[in-house]
Amino acid sequence: MMTTTASAGNKGTDVRSDCHIAIELMQGGGRVLNLNSKVERIFGHAIRTQIHAILDFYSVDHAKIDVEDSGALPLVIAARMEAVLRKLMRTDKEYLPEMLSQNREETRRDRHRFSRLYLPGNSPKLMLNAGIHYPDGIILDLEDSVAPDKKYEAAFLVRNALRAVDYYGAERMVRINQVPLGLNDIPFVAAHGVNLILVPKVEHPDQIRQVNEKIEEVRKTAGFSNQIWLMPIIESALGVVNAYAIATAAPNVVAMAIGLEDYTADIGARRTNEAWESFYARTTVVNAARAAGIQPIDSVFSDVGDMEALANNVKASKSLGFDGMGCIHPRQIAVIHEHFAPDQAEIEKAKKIVLAFEEATRKGLGVVSLGTKMIDPPVVKRALKTIQLAVGRGKLDANWMEQAQQQA
Repeated sequence: MMTTTASAGNKGTDVRSDCHIAIELMQGGGRVLNLNSKVERIFGHAIRTQIHAILDFYSVDHAKIDVEDSGALPLVIAARMEAVLRKLMRTDKEYLPEMLSQNREETRRDRHRFSRLYLPGNSPKLMLNAGIHYPDGIILDLEDSVAPDKKYEAAFLVRNALRAVDYYGAERMVRINQVPLGLNDIPFVAAHGVNLILVPKVEHPDQIRQVNEKIEEVRKTAGFSNQIWLMPIIESALGVVNAYAIATAAPNVVAMAIGLEDYTADIGARRTNEAWESFYARTTVVNAARAAGIQPIDSVFSDVGDMEALANNVKASKSLGFDGMGCIHPRQIAVIHEHFAPDQAEIEKAKKIVLAFEEATRKGLGVVSLGTKMIDPPVVKRALKTIQLAVGRGKLDANWMEQAQQQA
């Protein structure tokens, strides 16, 4: 027998920017809407109008609707309403918010991914203003941060956030659930402005192929054309062993991360700040990623109150060859950016190498030298990347070379 009652959302004294909606479908009696809203005086009429518009869209004429609202935005109300109605009805109709023009933009394969901020996929209060902290990427998480019985409704909220929330240029990422369960998440994100999908607990390259097959299936149905990058997360001993095969599983794999909480649990070790227990795994992931020509990304640092320990962790991560790491609190972003970006000594050395390269090129020389030392092409390439990073992070004027040549 088909259920006639369902609910979605959150309620309680500590809930903000969210709502809880319960609907009972009835055989008659019209619509009975009970709204209890913290913003009743200002937005009560608009909330009622939106709810009735969604009921019209799904042709629901007879229902009891109870709404506990804690200042939810229209995109949140729409997500909660749709989740409830699609639990109750056999329908694939999507009630979509208008998509922001900036959320149609794609991201480059080689863009900086110093920081990526995890946001629980079922908590709108954390995701709505995340862009103001300027992480390189935001991760709307459908995996570990969402309770099993909330995953379905979270997918609607993440979809609407991808379409209608401005993240101020941050790369829009979603961490799906572990494959094969995570394949069910892809229709909610693939056609709605996601730039990069994180695939957790990857142990075999076939998991990446399954994700891409599902993306292409959705692409044919929805008709979107935007590029979607993948970042597999290595979280087990088997994943570490298969790291290179995973890194090269598909052309749209642009980065590979390591998740140390699950990895250390898998090998039976306690995670420490010194991280010797994960040294082999981290260096293996770095080498596999570099061999595959993609970005190695380190795990999150879980102590959000210790900025000094975080800084030391970032320096160690950078010294191992990682290009970035995850963060679980906005206050970690600035520290991560500061220490993954080149320091002054690195910048000055890179400037000397690039200037020597430019001088050799101008003179038509086949060999680049700095003093008595020969400079190999990989060293020049690394110096150019350091300069690019320094300019991008505001540590070096974009016209530095012209200024240096004028002073020479």
